[in-house]
Amino acid sequence: MHADWSRWQSTPLSSAGSSSGEISISAPATGEVLTTIAAGSADDVATAATAAKRAQNDWAARTFDQRAAVLRRAAHLLESEPERILKWLVPESGSGLGKATFEVSLLVAELNECAALASQPYGELLRSNRPRLSMARRVPLGVVGVISPFNFPAILSLRSVAPALAVGNAVILKPDPRTSVSGGLALAELLAEAGLPEGLLHVVPGGAEVGQALVAHPDVACISFTGSTAAGRAIATAAAPLLKRVHLELGGNNALLVLPDADVQAAASAGAFGSFLHQGQICMTAGRHIVHSSIAVEYTAALAAAAERITVGDPTDSANALGPLIDGQQRDKVHAIVTDSIAQGARLVAGGTYEGLHYRPTVLADVPADSPAFCQEIFGPVAPVITYDTLDEALALLNDSEYGLSVGILTRDAFAGMELADRIESGMIHVNDQTVDDEATIPFGGMKASGAGGHFGGTRANLDTFCDTQWITAQGSIGSYPF
Repeated sequence: MHADWSRWQSTPLSSAGSSSGEISISAPATGEVLTTIAAGSADDVATAATAAKRAQNDWAARTFDQRAAVLRRAAHLLESEPERILKWLVPESGSGLGKATFEVSLLVAELNECAALASQPYGELLRSNRPRLSMARRVPLGVVGVISPFNFPAILSLRSVAPALAVGNAVILKPDPRTSVSGGLALAELLAEAGLPEGLLHVVPGGAEVGQALVAHPDVACISFTGSTAAGRAIATAAAPLLKRVHLELGGNNALLVLPDADVQAAASAGAFGSFLHQGQICMTAGRHIVHSSIAVEYTAALAAAAERITVGDPTDSANALGPLIDGQQRDKVHAIVTDSIAQGARLVAGGTYEGLHYRPTVLADVPADSPAFCQEIFGPVAPVITYDTLDEALALLNDSEYGLSVGILTRDAFAGMELADRIESGMIHVNDQTVDDEATIPFGGMKASGAGGHFGGTRANLDTFCDTQWITAQGSIGSYPF
């Protein structure tokens, strides 16, 4: 699957190498080297910023329909040939085919939604006590820096890239070096083929030094970051003295609250999907199953049965529902959380073993509230179950977390679930659904340590996140002043 990606990388990168060497893109399932690309550097970020700033003014001056047409064509190209992303997404990120296909459908929806964003009203008329026209309008920021992760590499890049381009910005994208093709270069190729003018999207693969240069560069007006809470805090700290706009979508330790009246088999199926999809490597993964004590035994048994049925292996084989964890460091972190929690009293019901980077879906019962499996974001296929007797106890367990991204409530009484939303500290709450969900039309984002700044998705959130607000007044003649 080797390819020459040099023309899609930021000038002056080339496949022959750069000042920072090369990055080997490998399949975590097999270790096979898929392709080799040039690694970026701080100098490459500076070059990209200069080119992006130069190209942005002309792009912003184009009609909204000219910008929208590029995104519409990209959506059509991808819908007609999803394999252009799938062929990289599956092996590079270890995505099962079902997850990867779903991610590509999200890309198409995002491109179409952002094509429509370009034509949305971008301001409002304001009342004034003076005889004048007063209005507020949204204007593009200029150059937007995007730093994206490995887990859903394509959509978590595009959900910032597409709206930023739609409203007239240029973009510099730093994908995770492990998924630089599906998270960056393949998207750049798609948009270029759809007619995006040169200079508006620069892909600079690399490590932390590239991200640091992107945050520090004075011509990058905004940073859109998706990743860990620790990295988000570091970015916010670095950007603060620069008074730079920063949007952070961070981690989560999401709760699935199972009420005593829930359909147990249906609830366990939802819980298994929420915990095990993409090996649990999703910020919205159901990391805490808070289950009423009256149904906990049945629920845990059903959850374990679902875990045992799931096939794990090389994701290029469509028979395997789950693929590998992204690397050995992540596998060792997951296994340490499991074993440490068992040592503290949790009971292993299913899984807890691995072969290479393939970790079996794991169910832990009787999980202590202070154990690593309950307190930490695991980012692996682990479902910790804890029980409660009263609703107040359940809500205290649910809210006792530094995170606040996504919560699922499973019950036969949907209105009761809706009423509970007022007592839950979370950016997203799903009644009778598990925690993993996203649509291009919604304002995605979390509370507490799960997010800060703007949200991603939906007309208003995208305009607020990727535009600045400008106040303009006009009156028929110059007024009289006392000086």
